[in-house]
Amino acid sequence: LKVRDHGFPIEMTDTTRTYLARSGAVMGGELGAAMQALSANPADAAAEARVTQDRGLNSLLRTTCVGTMIEGGHANNALPQRAAAVVNCRIFPGHDVQEIRDALAQVIADPGVQITLIDPIALTAAPPPLDPALIGPIEAVTARYFPGVPVIPAMSTGATDAVHFAPAGIPVYGVTGLWFDPDSNGQHGLNERVEVASVYVGRDYLTDLVRALVF
Repeated sequence: LKVRDHGFPIEMTDTTRTYLARSGAVMGGELGAAMQALSANPADAAAEARVTQDRGLNSLLRTTCVGTMIEGGHANNALPQRAAAVVNCRIFPGHDVQEIRDALAQVIADPGVQITLIDPIALTAAPPPLDPALIGPIEAVTARYFPGVPVIPAMSTGATDAVHFAPAGIPVYGVTGLWFDPDSNGQHGLNERVEVASVYVGRDYLTDLVRALVF
């Protein structure tokens, strides 16, 4: 419960700040206005409270740690003498695993609880900036393939190869050119799929984007 109730402070990168501003303008309404306000002023407590009510947006703005597995006891007819839990953390860029582990130890504040890193990753790096030399061609190619669709940079909350490239000084950006049905793509499910037309258009989109960047 201590881990669940603990909120790491919100943080901003060029990407998340731009994402809030542009997505908020498209979304509109109370949430959209709060997103734009938080982008303009990360110290706006009211805007932060409204935006972080959305779990997806909350995960973009701070390190999050949640319990995913619990194991305890050794027999059906005996009181448990030990228990273990797995806590999965999605760490905001720029922080390392040991730092978050130490923060959790302070939150739990129980010397009887041992915290062991299951899959320690020593590499860490700050996210890359929104380079105009990259964003410009992306916006130009997007306008040709998807007229009227705004380009909104977003930070992935999942793992990518950036965890290895970024510490080596190689900036990483992901662009797909695909579109998805938000209600039926089955992402990470047993029936994960994408429209055939999206695959072919995405192929051409990426080809033209690479040419625009290279030549």
